[in-house]
Amino acid sequence: MKLSLSSTPLTEVKTPCLVIAATEDGPLSPSAQTLDKATDGQLGRMLESRDINTSTAKTTMLHGLTGLAADRVLVIGLGKPEKLTAARWDRACLAAGKALRDHPITECHIFAHDVEVEDVDETWRLRQMALCIQRANYLYTTTKRPKDDDSIPLRKAVFNQAENGQSALDQASGMAVGFLKARDLGDLPPNICNPAYLAQEARQIADSFDKVNLEVLEEAEMAELGMDALLGVSRGSANGAKLIVLKYSGGADSEDPVVFVGKGITFDTGGISLKPGANMDQMKYDMCGAAGVLGAFLSCAKLDLPINLVCIVPAVENMPDGDAYRPGDVLTSMSGKTIEVLNTDAEGRLILCDALTYAERFNPRHVIDAATLTGACVVALGHHASGLMSNDDELAGALVAAGDRCMDRAWRLPIWEEYMSQLETPFADMKNVGGMPAGAITAGCFLSRFTKKQSWAHLDVAGSAWKWGETEGSTGRPVGLLTQFLIDLAA
Repeated sequence: MKLSLSSTPLTEVKTPCLVIAATEDGPLSPSAQTLDKATDGQLGRMLESRDINTSTAKTTMLHGLTGLAADRVLVIGLGKPEKLTAARWDRACLAAGKALRDHPITECHIFAHDVEVEDVDETWRLRQMALCIQRANYLYTTTKRPKDDDSIPLRKAVFNQAENGQSALDQASGMAVGFLKARDLGDLPPNICNPAYLAQEARQIADSFDKVNLEVLEEAEMAELGMDALLGVSRGSANGAKLIVLKYSGGADSEDPVVFVGKGITFDTGGISLKPGANMDQMKYDMCGAAGVLGAFLSCAKLDLPINLVCIVPAVENMPDGDAYRPGDVLTSMSGKTIEVLNTDAEGRLILCDALTYAERFNPRHVIDAATLTGACVVALGHHASGLMSNDDELAGALVAAGDRCMDRAWRLPIWEEYMSQLETPFADMKNVGGMPAGAITAGCFLSRFTKKQSWAHLDVAGSAWKWGETEGSTGRPVGLLTQFLIDLAA
């Protein structure tokens, strides 16, 4: 989608659709006042008669307004002005984007960001509006060709001029590229998006930027490194594992990099601990952690951030066959620590622990992993927040703040020593599951045992990176959180 700025007066804008915002029983924004005056009070009368729904995230399309050069007007409802927070603004912007995507129009002109929102300025409102419009414009087409009467994504959005407007649009576009890449990778079927495919996607990213290099380790190379935990998960699959390592050099040579690690289980049957057949198709989304870090890496490169970044993706399938690893097996990780496997469906932590150990060679400034790791995190936090665990309070605070700033939020969970006892076993240094209580936390505790030398944080995105039901699909998260963290760190 092409984004641009314009200072053309609202009444003179020739566009298929003007976009403004209105609160419930609140004062009109400057653009709404201008529109109301130009239409001889039509807008005000429709607001008063409730023909326009001003509840949060509701949209109303108006036709036939006089005094305007525009064909129609989309009004975004923002709810009560005293309750208008950044989170509600974000919801409303996504709703507006969806309404525009689902309409036959392909262009719009937006004035909505002149509405006052608690604790944020117009630059942020413009950036978030532009980001949400692009995120909502996503339409999956790889294996389903659009019909003639299907939704038509927007091709162009013009925004009314604002302070720092171009930098806001540039940042939104850079973040949106990552969101859309992550969504597309997540939604792809597993017969297409396998470990080799993820490696091909990484190659395309590397070939697109001079500052990016790629290395892909094959199973033989991983075996030489002692990655038996990762390779144990891969043993049952006909598709070989890949360890994908992307490096972005935007900072000084002497600057230690941030390292992202993303769980790339491209399909998860549960292995020998086979999952129920119902809804197993959704396990194509078990690589959304990988999709998220690849998307954030792409955003970083697109924004040309002055920072060094490494992205590590262990890409594996978890399948059952005669050579698959079993409950009761003891695996030796790259770190030398041994792991008793009680459940082969707790495989994500097994591939991540070797990837986290591999990350040590880069002398990382911070290591952040993202993974659709536990259903327990979905039970705890639903689809709204990612679970955050960390051994570094400063890093955890920076990630929470970044998530709040871009509305890709996380909630910190404890990894206290008391939880560690649930991983004890007489047969190895640890077992790979800690039982039903605090399942998300004990998974984080497991990973923490491989990151004691590092400033580390873990994002459990099982609930936030994809949704099921009527709105099933990848969300692109945590691209926003991770990219905002890098923007803040680079600044």
